Amino acid sequence: MRRLPPLAALRAFEAAGRLESFKGAAAELGVTPTAISHQIRQLEAELGLALFHRQTRRVVLTEEGRALHGPIQQGFEAMAQAIERVCHRPQRQVATLSATVAFTARLLVPRAARFRARFPGWDLRLHAADEPVNLMAGEADAAIRYGAGPYPGLAAVELMAERFAPVCAPHLGIRTRDDLTHATLIHTEVLPFAPQASVPSWRHFAEVAGLGPLAAASGISLNDESSAIQAAIAGQGIALVSLTLVANELAAALLVQPFGPVMEGLRYRFLAPASRAERPATAVLRQWVSEEFGVGEKLGGSERVAPR
Repeated sequence: MRRLPPLAALRAFEAAGRLESFKGAAAELGVTPTAISHQIRQLEAELGLALFHRQTRRVVLTEEGRALHGPIQQGFEAMAQAIERVCHRPQRQVATLSATVAFTARLLVPRAARFRARFPGWDLRLHAADEPVNLMAGEADAAIRYGAGPYPGLAAVELMAERFAPVCAPHLGIRTRDDLTHATLIHTEVLPFAPQASVPSWRHFAEVAGLGPLAAASGISLNDESSAIQAAIAGQGIALVSLTLVANELAAALLVQPFGPVMEGLRYRFLAPASRAERPATAVLRQWVSEEFGVGEKLGGSERVAPR
C-alpha cells in the first residue's frame, strides 16, 4: 500500500504554492496561517526537503517544491472532477460572473435571458461589485474587469477597448465645446483601488481638447458610473463617461455626444483562474461572453504566472 503524507498537509502545500502565500492558503482552507505553516513544516520534515523560500511578503516554491506541486495540483483537480462526475448533482447548475456595478446593470443584465436560452441547464448569477473579487479564492467563477493588468494567475479573453466622450440630454442644447463654460459638469469619482488612468477627468479632457481654463472641479460629483449616466439622462448636466456603457442611450437619442475629442481608455477582459479555466461553469461563461461581445473563445492574452 502506498504511504502518503497527510492529506491536510498536501492541501496546505498545494494552496500555499498556488497562492504564494500562507495567509492566502489559510483563508481559502478556512484555517489559521499558523496551522498552514505548521502543516508545511511537518511535510518538509517528513520529506526531508525544503519546499518553500520564505520571503517577507510571500513564499516561493523551491526547485523541489515546483517539481512536487504540479502533480499534486493535478491530483486534486482530478479528484474534484471525479467527485463531480459520481455525485448526484441538482439538475441545474450555477455559473457566477462578477463585473462592476455599471457593466453588470447596462451590459450583462439585458443579456441574461439569452444566457438561459443558450445554456438551459444552467442558472446565471451576476455578482455586481466595483471592488474586484478574489477569483483565486473562488468568490466567482469568472470576472469581467476593466484595467491595464497584469492579472497574476489569471488567463484572459480580450473583450474590447474603452472610449470616453462627453454626453448629455438633447434638450440641454449643448452643441460645441464653448458651451462647457456655462454647463454643469458631472464628475465620476475614481475609487481608491482603481487606477487613476481608468476614467479620464474633465481637467484631462480640457487639456486634450486644447480648451482654455475650465472650472473642472465644479458641478456634480458622483461615486459610480451608473449614477453619472442617470444624471446625464435626467438633464442634470454633461458627463464624461464610457461610450460602451451608454451605447443604447445614444442609439435611442436619450443622450447625444455633442462634440469630441473621444478619449481612449483601458481594456475590458474576461478573466478566470488559469488552473480552473476548463471547469464547466467557467467554460459556459466564457462561451456566453465571447458570443455576446463577438470575440474568440480562447483564454489567452494575459501572462499566466503564479498568483500572489
